[in-house]
Amino acid sequence: MNDAYTLDFAPLMPWPFLLACAGAVLLLTGYGLWRGARGTLLRCLTALIVLAALANPVARREERAGLPDIAVVVVDESPSQGIGDRQQQADAAEAALREKLGAIENLETRVVRAGKPAAESADRDEGTRLYSAWTLALSDLPRHRLAGSILVTDGQVHDMPDTSVLQDVSDAPVHILLTGRPDERDRRLVVRNAPTFGMVNQDLTVTLRVDDTAARPNEMAQLRFRQEDVGEQTLSVPVGRDVTVPFKLQRAGRSLLEFDVAPVEGELTPHNNRVALAINGVRDRLRVLLVTGEAHAGERVWRNLLKADPNVDLVHFTILRPPDKQDGTPIRELSLIAFPIRELFELKLNEFDLIIFDRYRRRGILPNAYFENIANYVARGGALLEVSGPAYATPLSLYRTPLADIFPGRPIGTVRTEAYLPQLSATGNRHPVTAGLPGSTGGPDGAPSWSRWFRVINVEADRGHVLLETPNAEPLMVLDRIEKGRVAQIYSDHIWLWSRGFEGGGPQAELLRRLAHWLMKEPDLEEEALRAEIRGGRLEVERRSLTERREPVTVVRPDGSEVPLMLEERGQGLASGALPVDTPGIYRVRDGVREAVATVGAVNPREFADPRASPAVLKPLADATRGGVQWLQDGLPDIRMMEKPTRSSARDAAGRNWIGLYRQNDFVVTGLTLTPLALPLAVLAGLLVAMMLMWRRESR
Repeated sequence: MNDAYTLDFAPLMPWPFLLACAGAVLLLTGYGLWRGARGTLLRCLTALIVLAALANPVARREERAGLPDIAVVVVDESPSQGIGDRQQQADAAEAALREKLGAIENLETRVVRAGKPAAESADRDEGTRLYSAWTLALSDLPRHRLAGSILVTDGQVHDMPDTSVLQDVSDAPVHILLTGRPDERDRRLVVRNAPTFGMVNQDLTVTLRVDDTAARPNEMAQLRFRQEDVGEQTLSVPVGRDVTVPFKLQRAGRSLLEFDVAPVEGELTPHNNRVALAINGVRDRLRVLLVTGEAHAGERVWRNLLKADPNVDLVHFTILRPPDKQDGTPIRELSLIAFPIRELFELKLNEFDLIIFDRYRRRGILPNAYFENIANYVARGGALLEVSGPAYATPLSLYRTPLADIFPGRPIGTVRTEAYLPQLSATGNRHPVTAGLPGSTGGPDGAPSWSRWFRVINVEADRGHVLLETPNAEPLMVLDRIEKGRVAQIYSDHIWLWSRGFEGGGPQAELLRRLAHWLMKEPDLEEEALRAEIRGGRLEVERRSLTERREPVTVVRPDGSEVPLMLEERGQGLASGALPVDTPGIYRVRDGVREAVATVGAVNPREFADPRASPAVLKPLADATRGGVQWLQDGLPDIRMMEKPTRSSARDAAGRNWIGLYRQNDFVVTGLTLTPLALPLAVLAGLLVAMMLMWRRESR
């Protein structure tokens, strides 16, 4: 760059003093001219020479080195760029821009990649924050060197400010190079309204709409609806109109609802054709029927445990006077009520969530038809808990009724009455009802630290899972599934010793709480389960199984690609693993038997609300900076360098198949030379000449 010369001053006196003197000179000169005094102009000239000498004019010479202009290229890496060949278009455009801009003399290129969602913000649905990334890149640059910006994107940007602030954001042109195509079509599924929780077995609804950018009038679409524990159904729904889908939650806890609409030919992506909703089921109140066959020491344990829970409606009957008891006491003198067997076991049986028989034995109170009703109730999805007393080993046993078809333990006719320490079986150490039970390994040599029991009814467990057993491997607690329902049996009536604190007691409340929740199909207590959840930008997978499994699970990403994930055993029947995730959408986890689903991001992510490439969002920015909008499918435009226009001569920096960048001509001063112009001898000579002329003029 050439050197620059300018005139400057290095005054010997302060400028206010010099300006005051100059003013006085002008006033005196004017007064002299008004009075017609001789030599007035010569006197003024002499004074001005003196003032000029005091102002000390200097010639300023700057040695300048030119600085390169800067072009900023922002490449969109948001999830919508993964549609079709958009990312390939962007990568090819980036490579071509690097080559073209690199060939321009005195131009520096800065490339910024933006739009890729951070793992920690994947669930906040921020969309593509391309504008913020661009302004952040500009904040690190000297604005007077900015030649212009080029944004390579599909136009799906979700952080654009109001158009009123775009005029001041950049004084260099901003050009938009669009990936994709202007005639794209897409269909998507939108959730208009959905509950986050609901009451079990009550009517609930989800409102959805199928949007299609190129739908025909009255077009119909096939909507598939899948609900855990229920199954799958397909509905024919109109496109572009709200549709209400009814459903019921079958159990408490988290339930997953999946919806997907069949894709159409030529649409951009099926990614936004699917929606997964997690809805928490809540039980209104748990209705429990407790029937105690006879008064005994542990009777109050069951009643106190169930009454302590405010969510339990307990109906408790204790048989105090069976029909075979004849002691001559008049009926009118007894403070007892009749056992409403027909109302309980025929009319209102299905209203109960759990039935408990505690030390019950056949006494002719319940006919076999009612026991058959109970067996059918369990098969349809009910729950039954039987706590055996000594009568279970006799002909009066409940096993001698139709309940034998659902009981997992068959009595062999003996009862052992000696001290023993209940312990977990191998299956019990992995089953969620008993795994990690407090005190299960706190004793000497890893034995349980809870108290002993003194009676066990000997049975043969023909089916189900034995969780508690004696040291001699005699079953103490067995759980089993009967069609849609569940059954549990405890083959001892001494669990009440734990609640009384005998020999330190035991975890009776925790064990029975887990047992009741398992009977109620609590998801967290399923013995065979596969779960997936998003935490902190990671997909966390947990598998619970009664058998150790070493094969990996398969994770299906939103784009359909699959990746294996090996799970690490953690003990107590649990194995877990994690996988980093950054793409919003539905992730499926499969182990060959079960499938779990987890979602990243919002139900209706902004990124895929309308994934069509469009200039509408960014065009105001290009217009405000006199930039241009070009489609990459038409080829990469030429790049021209142009002088920065003034405000009065502003013109567009883009045209057909070309975009322009400004020459800012910025520089840095590397050297400075100051040459005084008021040389002392020249000033003195000028003063002498002026004074001689003044003397000669006045001497006439």
